[in-house]
Amino acid sequence: MTVEWSNSAPELLIRLDRGSPEPLRSQLQTQLRAAIQTGRLGAGERLPSSRDFAGSLGVARGTVQDCYEQLRSEGYLVAQVGSATRVADLRVEPAEADGLPEDPPGAARPGSRLRIADFASGVPDLGTVPRDDWLWALREATRTAPNAAFDYGDPRGDPALRNVVASYLRRVRGMNAHPSRVIVCAGFAQGLAVTFRALAERGVSRFAVEDPGSIGTVTRAAEAVGGSAVPVPVDERGIDVAALDASGARAVVLTPAHQWPTGVVLAADRRLRLLEWAERRDAIVVEDDYDAEFRYDREPVGSLQGLAPDRVVTLGTVSKSLAPALRLGWAVVPAHLMDGVAAAKESADRGAPTLDQVALARLIESGRYDRHLRRMRTLYGARRDALASALGARAPHLRLTGLAAGFHAVAHLPEGADETAIVDAARARGVGLYGMSTYRSNGSTRPPQLVFGFGNTSEEAIRAGVHAVADLLGP
Repeated sequence: MTVEWSNSAPELLIRLDRGSPEPLRSQLQTQLRAAIQTGRLGAGERLPSSRDFAGSLGVARGTVQDCYEQLRSEGYLVAQVGSATRVADLRVEPAEADGLPEDPPGAARPGSRLRIADFASGVPDLGTVPRDDWLWALREATRTAPNAAFDYGDPRGDPALRNVVASYLRRVRGMNAHPSRVIVCAGFAQGLAVTFRALAERGVSRFAVEDPGSIGTVTRAAEAVGGSAVPVPVDERGIDVAALDASGARAVVLTPAHQWPTGVVLAADRRLRLLEWAERRDAIVVEDDYDAEFRYDREPVGSLQGLAPDRVVTLGTVSKSLAPALRLGWAVVPAHLMDGVAAAKESADRGAPTLDQVALARLIESGRYDRHLRRMRTLYGARRDALASALGARAPHLRLTGLAAGFHAVAHLPEGADETAIVDAARARGVGLYGMSTYRSNGSTRPPQLVFGFGNTSEEAIRAGVHAVADLLGP
């Protein structure tokens, strides 16, 4: 049961070491975070006001306010205007010194016991989801939707959202998108599944996938329609089109704007050769446009679909830009595949939740979606810089690539480094590191590389995590 204190400020034992080189703000954040993780501060407990806490610690009030704001952004604290700051209901178990469970690679898990930092990739900052804007959009959708919107609706998606998405993709991604060619899906996996089903009905049974890449996801989708997946190598210029041609595949899934997970961009000449391959083989390119909204040091890379709308299916979602929990995405489909993909979608679930679709349309139309993206671009850019700076200071020999876009980077370990041993040793220290071998078809650890995700990891955690494992990354 949560302890409810009187109106007087609750006391909280925190010891700051003024002789330590670690800044007081960082010490305070670390100790409060640990107190919550270990259960010393329980869910719902009220923290002292920033003024009282600063006075008891002998620090500036702004130091405490900055600490509270950071822990709120990470999800440890909650606060409302006019109300006390309280511990969030995280339902965490006390961290253990050893015996940490093995977590599946590729994404952060709620309740993870990694005590210092988790560099899982593919997860946006879950503490900065624009909840107020989403609630506003849901209210607007409920208030303004006509009665017909509460029926089953068009399985291809709500007309308003399809129109808004088509307009957005034309404006931001340079796509040749029309509402009649947009199908609303429950995320990337479903978009891939319904596309593969439509292709299988046309006799396509061999599907290519980038290697390294989303091999497991594509393999499962291919096998679900009676087909198979064939890995095709990726180098510093993107997918090997000659190897793709030799594979016998008539469809390929790839991430041309920011290859997952190497971060390379598909070179211009390979783009043209890829589209020539698709035309010559009567094949389809499935373009995963998974994190194109986030770029830093370069101009945005336009969509392949804009070059060949009859040969490219583009899949996009709001899983990276908003949150995976929304389960909303879209497929932009060539005219000759539209009926097949629409039928597969209707068979799968009769259509995505209509009110959520209308709410997303309102969010985009209102400008709140673009505003959120601008904010997150700044946040991820700062975290990217923090990662590069920390690794540059602690492991200057490491080459870091893939930083121009998205929210993950690749660290190239010294030749001969034991990728698996480094990952295991880091986990024993409370830091989640992830090897490139996870994304390779043969599980090879050569060349040894680490995929550093920083989307759901604060700048403080990034620095602390790198500090904790820096000696493991040495030559």
